[in-house]
Amino acid sequence: MFSWIISSEQTLSAADTARTAADTLHTASDSLAAGAHGGGAFDFNELLHHIYDAPKLELPWGYLHLPHFQLLGFEIVLTKHIVFLLFAALLLTVGLILAARSNTRNKVPKGFGNLVEILVVFIRDEIVLPNMGKGGLKYLPYLLTNFFFILVMNLLGLIPWGSSATGNINVTAGLAIIAFVMIQFSAIRAQGLGHFIAHLTGGTHWAMWPIMVPIEFLGLFIKPFALCIRLFANMTAGHIVILALIGLIFIFQNTAVGLVSVPLAVAVNLLELFVALVQAYIFTMLTSIFMGMGIQTEGHEGHEGHAQEHH
Repeated sequence: MFSWIISSEQTLSAADTARTAADTLHTASDSLAAGAHGGGAFDFNELLHHIYDAPKLELPWGYLHLPHFQLLGFEIVLTKHIVFLLFAALLLTVGLILAARSNTRNKVPKGFGNLVEILVVFIRDEIVLPNMGKGGLKYLPYLLTNFFFILVMNLLGLIPWGSSATGNINVTAGLAIIAFVMIQFSAIRAQGLGHFIAHLTGGTHWAMWPIMVPIEFLGLFIKPFALCIRLFANMTAGHIVILALIGLIFIFQNTAVGLVSVPLAVAVNLLELFVALVQAYIFTMLTSIFMGMGIQTEGHEGHEGHAQEHH
């Protein structure tokens, strides 16, 4: 319970940062509109299109409008975030297949294959085994997919004319829903349905059940909700903070401010490379922790069985 309370507090902090930066952008836009003379005022909010979803791709020479079509009576519209999500999946599939083939051919991994193996071993030894035990190794493929998929989507948002699909709440919600299913599935598989339902009572006296059951039941949904909002807020906040720093030049209408705001914006942009990796790590780590909380009974039952054999 404490884990998702801390997660929620940190998520709200990231959301507050993004909201404050967005207010700065609106102030910059209003300042430009008020101080404009002659022609139409430049709307600084136009720069926010980088984090908005749209049915078109931004290219160096203009925009490429994406197609939409009908399927079973539903209108399917391709958007920028969908395209980069699919591109991330394709890039990840091809890249990992090439890395696997390279590592198969070479007794000692090298190059890109060596980098992938380092990350795989790190996730296995530093995330899965400590949080889930040996019983969690069966879920290692899912957690590896989580990590690499989120990492690639995060990095695609840092390239020119690119976009981060994880800056879309629908994408992070989809990842959180899958995490929710895996958390419950792993717990039921390890404990059995009866023990899983019984854990909603928190092991308390039956008189406390009217209080504990709603709290435990709510906790099942708060954990993936925190995963969803955390990833979305952190990947969106970085872009908004950069635009807010550049917006200070227009707020003060003084190019001298750029001597401070531009280097800070460059520093934040470099920091986003680190954030892209950290957010993929945090999402994977928290998912493994939540899954480990459900399957730890598997280990306890094993210890109890050994104890009974000794007696």
